[in-house]
Amino acid sequence: MGKSLKGKELGAGFYQRKDGKYCGRFYDRFGVRRYIYGKTITEAREKLNTAIYEDKMQMNVVDNSITLDEWYHKWLEIHKYKIIAPSTRVQYEGIYKKHIKPDFGRMKLKDIQALQIRGKLVSLDKEGFGYETQNKVRILLLDMFDKAVLDNVAIKNPVRKIKVVRDEEKEPRVLSSQEQSEFFDTCKGTFYDNLFTVGVTSGLRPGELYALMPDDLDFKKKVIHVTKSLSYQKFDGDTKKTFHMGKTKTKSSYRDVPMNRRCEIALKKQLMQKRVVAGKGSAKPLKGFENLIFTTKFDTPINSQIYCDAIKVIVSEINLMKDKLEQFDTFSGHCFRHTFATRCFEAGIQPKTVQKYLGHATLQMTMDLYTHVLEHHLSDEMDKLEDRMDTIELLGDNIAEERYKKEFLLSTKSINIG
Repeated sequence: MGKSLKGKELGAGFYQRKDGKYCGRFYDRFGVRRYIYGKTITEAREKLNTAIYEDKMQMNVVDNSITLDEWYHKWLEIHKYKIIAPSTRVQYEGIYKKHIKPDFGRMKLKDIQALQIRGKLVSLDKEGFGYETQNKVRILLLDMFDKAVLDNVAIKNPVRKIKVVRDEEKEPRVLSSQEQSEFFDTCKGTFYDNLFTVGVTSGLRPGELYALMPDDLDFKKKVIHVTKSLSYQKFDGDTKKTFHMGKTKTKSSYRDVPMNRRCEIALKKQLMQKRVVAGKGSAKPLKGFENLIFTTKFDTPINSQIYCDAIKVIVSEINLMKDKLEQFDTFSGHCFRHTFATRCFEAGIQPKTVQKYLGHATLQMTMDLYTHVLEHHLSDEMDKLEDRMDTIELLGDNIAEERYKKEFLLSTKSINIG
């Protein structure tokens, strides 16, 4: 307990100096002893309470001045350098500029609290943005603050305990066996027939399909070497959207995918079609993309819009022959990948093998995405077990019947004879 010059008790942490000023002291968030001064004991106490409050308010941040905008650019250039694909970078920038920057961009890191972030996620939900968008915002902020803590720019992460409630699970669009049959019967002989066939028989991502070149095909070993992806986006320095050849999505995306017979035939047919397209006077290949296997009729690269439009043409053709209540729903090119995975599971291929085919980073990713297929497959497998049990039980019944005939009836006959 400190005392005044007259010997009066001032309370813990206070004392009066020889010059008459009152001094208060406390330990801040870094464990450093700090001092404040006042002409009166009341002033000193008020200043001490204010200093303690301000120190607590700054517990989240070491650098008091840095804004989220400033940190975002440092985080992107330092922590994501050579880690993310250019297309992923574009996606990050889109999420940040549209959903994060307007609310938090100019705020200092120390002022961003968990309650504000929860409020933002609720606002997104009310505006009609689903789980995917909300979770991308959360994940982006979570990683930014994690790295801020790592670099001693922040002490704690306000996003750490925030979760996004998932909407009712939406299963990926998969072609039923009948839909697959109808689609490929209708598209047979059309310009993009081979593209569709390779998509549904290899499970490649659309960007991986667009990027295929002759050197990626090994017909002797019957494998496709997946090493790159083609995207159509506006990157830094671009004046408009353009084609970019880049890395695959993740390290596990670098893989060899086996060719089945249908896939092999479609690829060989496409190589012949490519030669015809490239030889036409209307061909206008883009520099650097001359060797692409799959192109438009003008020998230019394919993008997602072209792919989806080509699918819509086939779906429209199918629907001309259908009643309005039986219309065939259109789908994106990614549906072929989901359909491939589903057919794999239906054929009894192990999830770990399917994971390698698809190039997923983890088995859990494959399991989560195709839970509904696996559950149906498990049910089918249980039916097989039940059939097997029934067979064994029937065999037991037959054995019992034979024993009954041999032992019981025979002994009864002996008794009657006796």
